[in-house]
Order: sequence, then C-alpha cells, then structure tokens
Amino acid sequence: MKNRKAFILILLGVFTVVVLVMSPFWGTEHVPFGSVLKAGGEDARANIFWKFRVPRVVASFCAGAALAISGMAFQAMFRNPLATPFTLGVSAGAAFGATLYIQVGVLFSVLGIPGKTLSAFAWAMISVMIVYGLTRTRRGFTTATMLVAGVAVNFFFSSFIMFIQYLSDFTSSFRVVRWLMGGFEIVGFDPVIRFIPFVAIGSATIFMLTNELNLLTIGDDLALSRGVRIIRVKAIIFIVTSLMVGSAVSIFGPIGFIGMMAPHICRLFIGPNHRHLAPATFLFGGAFLVLCDTFARTIISPAEIPVGVITAILGGPFFLWLLMRGSSEKSVIS
Repeated sequence: MKNRKAFILILLGVFTVVVLVMSPFWGTEHVPFGSVLKAGGEDARANIFWKFRVPRVVASFCAGAALAISGMAFQAMFRNPLATPFTLGVSAGAAFGATLYIQVGVLFSVLGIPGKTLSAFAWAMISVMIVYGLTRTRRGFTTATMLVAGVAVNFFFSSFIMFIQYLSDFTSSFRVVRWLMGGFEIVGFDPVIRFIPFVAIGSATIFMLTNELNLLTIGDDLALSRGVRIIRVKAIIFIVTSLMVGSAVSIFGPIGFIGMMAPHICRLFIGPNHRHLAPATFLFGGAFLVLCDTFARTIISPAEIPVGVITAILGGPFFLWLLMRGSSEKSVIS
C-alpha cells in the first residue's frame, strides 16, 4: 500500500513538472524552444516567454497549491467535505478587505508586506471566525449549518463590495468587477516574489500538522486524548490558511472551487491519510490551476477568459455531485 501511494506521488510529481514546463509554450504566439534561450530584448518571443508566460505559470501554480491545501485543511478541521475557503466565505472576506483598501487609497506596508495583502488577510480571518462561531453555536455542527453560515458571510461581504463599487467611478468599478473574476494578468516576477513566502510558510506549517489533521478528522475528543492541543492547532490553521488565501486574493482576485475539487480528487486516488494527501493536494492543485489558466488564455485567443470563470464552471457541477452522492453528512475519512 505504501509503495502504491509513493508511486502515485511520483507520477503526480512528474505530471506537475510536465505541466509547468509545457504550459509557457502554449498560447496565441507560438514560442519555439530555441527562442527562449536568447537573452536581452533581441527576440520578442523570448520576452513574451520570460516576462509574461513563465511568471504567470509560476503564479498560477502557487495560487492553486495554496488554495488546494487550504481547502484540505478546512475539510479536516471542520470534518466536512464541503468546507473550503470559497464556501466558508473566506475568499469573500479577503476580497472585501482588498477592495476596501483600494477604495480608501491609503498606501502602507508592514515589514515589506503590502497593505492590500494585510487588509485581505485580516478580513479573511474575520470571516472564517464568524463562520466558525456561528457553526459552533448550533448543536450538531452539521453541514447545513456551516453552509448557511458560509453563504450568509459571502452575501454579507459581497453586498459591501457592491456598495464600494457603487461609490466608485466607472473605470474603478469595471476594474473591481474584472478583478473579482480572478486572473493572472501579471508582468514580471514581482507579484510572484511577494506571494511565494506566504505559500511556503503556510504550506510548510500544514505539512507539519498532518498527524494532527488525521486526528481532527476523527473527532476533537480523540485528538485531545492523543495529546493534540486542539485550540492551538486550529488557531494555527486559521492563521496560515487565511494568510495564504488573503494574499492570493489580494494579488490575483478570488478564484473559487480549487480548494474543493483538488483534495477530493486526490483523496480518491491516494486515500485520506494527510501525510500522503497533503503533498498530493499541493501538487495537483497547482498543476490543475495552471491547466485551467492555460485553457482560459488560449481557448478564445487573442482574447482570454478570466480563470475564475473556468474554475466556477467546473466547480459548480462538482459541488452538486458532492451533495448528491450523500457525503455531506459524513466524515471526510469515513
């Protein structure tokens, strides 16, 4: 069994490398392999490759990996297969924080972290704490309660985003609408460099908590009896997932359903043990979003579809499938 899981992880790693290597070559403008080796500004196709496509592929992989592993952590902590940053309102909270920062227009940074990212992180934390608090106040901690709380928080923050749009001029309002669809229209590696530390810290933290996640999926009482400091572990998970989701949303906009689809697809092939599921989800989530973004920028080229639209088209039926298969009231590892 261990050899089989190791083999699957190796295959997934190879698949991820192939996707990362090949995706920058796909696009409206064909880029021959020989062109990418040319330095300087001599070849326009080399500039397209290194300044636009490679940063975009790296950014989409990091965002997909962060959203996927955050969804996996939420599903384990809430013991609920439908718990994701999108369904719990975390993305909406982060989007509101970033939109509010843009509207206020006060520029600041703390320890090199942009104010937009800090604002998104703060409101992502607030939203997840609201959902968690509302869910805990109802006996039974059911899926229905969690989903209703998540939908309520989503609507709450979305209404404030619409209010901010109404106060904005036409140009600013259009930019906000386009940003809310999610996308990786970046130039150069600066946004990626700002984003990678959050992904690295958050993902490494979750990797170190895989044993605790396994116990949390069974129940708080058992986890407590095995020595898990539940309050501390949940607080750490809340912080690192909100940091990853908040930074991703602040830079690339809200991109939904990656945190739901990737963990479930990986769980079908590699099982519920988070020591194997965490790296599989990280790799598959990143590669999957790279493929979605590649499809989004090539299917109607030279125009492109916001990648958030693609993930929503795929995620909606997947969400319904999860509901119809009757798993919404079962444990993640049942």
